[in-house]
Amino acid sequence: MSFNSSQSAVVLGSGSWGTALAMVLSEHFSKVTLIGRSIEQCSEINGFHTNANYLPRVDLPKNIVASVDYTDASDASLILFVLPTSATRTAATALSSIGISSNVPLVSCSKGIERGSGIRMSEIISELLPEHSIAVHSGPTHAEEVSAHLASAAVVGSTNSALAEDLQAVFTTSYFRTYTSDDVAGIELGGALKNVFAIAAGIISGIGLGDNAIAALVTRGLAEMTRLGIALGGRPETFSGLSGMGDLMVTCYSSHSRNNRVGKALGSGETLEEITERLGMVAEGVPNTLSIHEAARKHGIETPIIDAVYQILYEDKSAQEALVDLLTRDLKPEMG
Repeated sequence: MSFNSSQSAVVLGSGSWGTALAMVLSEHFSKVTLIGRSIEQCSEINGFHTNANYLPRVDLPKNIVASVDYTDASDASLILFVLPTSATRTAATALSSIGISSNVPLVSCSKGIERGSGIRMSEIISELLPEHSIAVHSGPTHAEEVSAHLASAAVVGSTNSALAEDLQAVFTTSYFRTYTSDDVAGIELGGALKNVFAIAAGIISGIGLGDNAIAALVTRGLAEMTRLGIALGGRPETFSGLSGMGDLMVTCYSSHSRNNRVGKALGSGETLEEITERLGMVAEGVPNTLSIHEAARKHGIETPIIDAVYQILYEDKSAQEALVDLLTRDLKPEMG
């Protein structure tokens, strides 16, 4: 289907990334509705055109509105899932009950895999809303920079090439460029796996190590991401693209990354409980580490960096001890 400027779009999730994507879509749709959970937040967005808790100092376009009612998605021409991975199944179940047209494409913009099942977010959505066309969207795109109209690029993936091209058009502006791919699994896995390596990069910074260590982490993290990503269904070339290497680089080096900030705090000696209390939220990479470590063990894939982050988060291993263990593992060829 093609989209036109008289139609409306809905974004499930009113956090920083959901709001930034709504700003991108607002240039192509007459109305974009953010559906969140907070009545107070909705009142702020509708009354003042701001979402200050998530994107301070950003004025939202007037055609972005907010609601807590899923029935407001019933007349949308496009629906985005921009939620914590733990909320995707609940949201898809809620959406399935309101009778939206089967012609409405659904786009997963969440980065993670489900614990226990090990399935990707698009697979959850497809399971609960099987009559809909599904796509995914990912890339090295911090909400703070996209909302400030700084140049960014991302990738949209679908096995339906016509849909991918239609979505490419509405995810492209003068400051936001989108590419297409048919490797849905690879795009989602790149976005999910990078979260764990972002925590690892933050830990290295928190310990006080330098650029050499982070460069090594990013390089070996990419190798690990590719190895596990292929085992889980992605294509190798995708992990060299925007949702793989691109997202890995930006989240490992940028202070905008919540996962990176959590890692820095861990490396500086804070406990996970202290960090969560201070931030008031959990970075997506923390629960993702559980599901990703579980998937790696299930498939028998060697993932020393993921294992080290898992041990720090969930087995009370010190960051220093984990670092020593990583550096003193059995020696091997780089491409082995």
